Amino acid sequence: MKISSIFIARLTIPMEPFVIATETCYEAQNIYIKIQTDKGIYGVGECSAFPMLVGETQDSCFYVGQDLAKIIKGKNPLEIENRLKEFDEYIAFNSTIKSAFDMALYDIAAKEKNLPLYKYLGGDKKVIQTDLTIGIDTPQQMAEKAKRFIADSVTIIKIKLGKNGEEDVERVRLIREAVGSNIRLRVDANQGWDFPTAVKTLKAIEQYDIDFCEQPMHHRLDELLPTLRKEVKIPIMADESVFDHYDAERLIKSNSCDYINIKLAKSGGITEAIRIADTAKKYNMPCMLGGMVESRLALTAKVHLAMAHENIKFYDLDTCLLGHLEDPVTSGARYNNYFLELPDVPGIGADISENFLQRMESITL
Repeated sequence: MKISSIFIARLTIPMEPFVIATETCYEAQNIYIKIQTDKGIYGVGECSAFPMLVGETQDSCFYVGQDLAKIIKGKNPLEIENRLKEFDEYIAFNSTIKSAFDMALYDIAAKEKNLPLYKYLGGDKKVIQTDLTIGIDTPQQMAEKAKRFIADSVTIIKIKLGKNGEEDVERVRLIREAVGSNIRLRVDANQGWDFPTAVKTLKAIEQYDIDFCEQPMHHRLDELLPTLRKEVKIPIMADESVFDHYDAERLIKSNSCDYINIKLAKSGGITEAIRIADTAKKYNMPCMLGGMVESRLALTAKVHLAMAHENIKFYDLDTCLLGHLEDPVTSGARYNNYFLELPDVPGIGADISENFLQRMESITL
């Protein structure tokens, strides 16, 4: 089997503004990849550019993607590790656009075996329940949104923090009062606090029964994570500090975290995500699968991965619910009261509608 052509398109999805500590998203600036083979099998992938985290934009992904397409055109898509190695030999980092190609290659491999991706990866179906995230706003507005969440059957809420420690405590307090004691809460500071603020804020919100805190401080302060864990009771989840399995092993061995958040656009795709999960499993450290602001296409691939790895135990798979004003995806994973269900079809089982793609800038190589 050989790659005959590669279609690359901008996948710009309008959004309601979504605020985190480091960025405000006004639209999902994603990229769509379709790899066609000479056997009639094709694979699709998607990535979501998040410049403040990974250092890539939709523009950089669109143009670097064309270089990557030229590298693998005419080659065997089933040799996934070889294709990814060629990408790394050409350009360092750029994990976001590489993740879209990685996803498309896995789609082809699973379709070639006539298996859903989760079965191709050696998994079986399991219950996947996502949280739902509240972006940063005034404490009162966030509490009101939390009330709307639970009225819509949400049982796990992730709270974005990291702008101001004192206000963050008030955010958590009002949300806990609004939702009662039976709703699970987790928080994410997105690197927004310094060490003193992290200690003070996490100690103050311990009383509100928090599952864990994601990335309390900037990754440059990783050496302070072991001390932070000794100071506070809330478990710490590493996110922006872990891009690959080398980072995972470093943080685990230094007692820097309790959990790890895996994101395909951060790690370069399914291949490295599996390595991170395997590394964490070796040390009995559970992982979460999260994302940027992908559509249901990448979401579906992530659900397959979650079903294929027993050490992925937490699910932050709400990216396309974070204010997307349009759903361009055909088929794919569906939400059933925040439980995710997959179609049993070969490959990823999702794609982008042709009508939507016709409105996007694209190129075929």
